[in-house]
Amino acid sequence: MKKILDERLIYEILSVVEEIPRGKVATYGQIARLIGKEKNARLVGRVLSMAEYYGSYPCHRVVNHAGRLVPGWHDQRLLLLEEGAVFKDNGDVDLKACQWDE
Repeated sequence: MKKILDERLIYEILSVVEEIPRGKVATYGQIARLIGKEKNARLVGRVLSMAEYYGSYPCHRVVNHAGRLVPGWHDQRLLLLEEGAVFKDNGDVDLKACQWDE
């Protein structure tokens, strides 16, 4: 059985995250699609939860499909605000205004 999560895949995901410009966000599904694994959004989230072990990446720029932030990661909102991201009244990132047009 082939192991899905290998170093090459981890760095492929992180290299896409590295390309997200300041003030923009991408979704887990968008990143999964960009690496050719469109059904693996959760895998992207898993890799990002371990990203600190691989270097410094702007993981705060990745949100779910509705623009929701990572639960319990309070600095994510602050980092996005500092970069000029726009939020809706419900606290989600406004994807229409901020989604990365890769």
